[in-house]
Amino acid sequence: QLQVVESGGGLVKPGGSLTLSCVVSGRPFDWYTIGWFRQAPGKEREGVSCISSSGEHITYTDAVKDRFTISRDSAKNVVYLQMTSLKPEDTAVYFCAARRGSTRCYGMDYWGEGTSVTVSS
Repeated sequence: QLQVVESGGGLVKPGGSLTLSCVVSGRPFDWYTIGWFRQAPGKEREGVSCISSSGEHITYTDAVKDRFTISRDSAKNVVYLQMTSLKPEDTAVYFCAARRGSTRCYGMDYWGEGTSVTVSS
């Protein structure tokens, strides 16, 4: 069974930066495409960014392009989401999820419990 654990959330001021980490364990890390998702209060969960198992395919939702960067470290079994120029509308619980068999982040098989990000002055 794959385990997915997020960390790194917190309170940050508008314009600030934060890096989220997603540690994957239990199965070979390089088998999995990893995605970051978020759910703001009162809103549906949305995809934020996705990185394929090889790291070659990366996507971002338009709202975070040029501000967020996803990366993966196979030596540490970690996927990072570097968030810069944060805005109040980035406030949400951020989830990491994993799946095999596709370079795209849909129909994810394994989910973490989330880490909360609050952007407020």
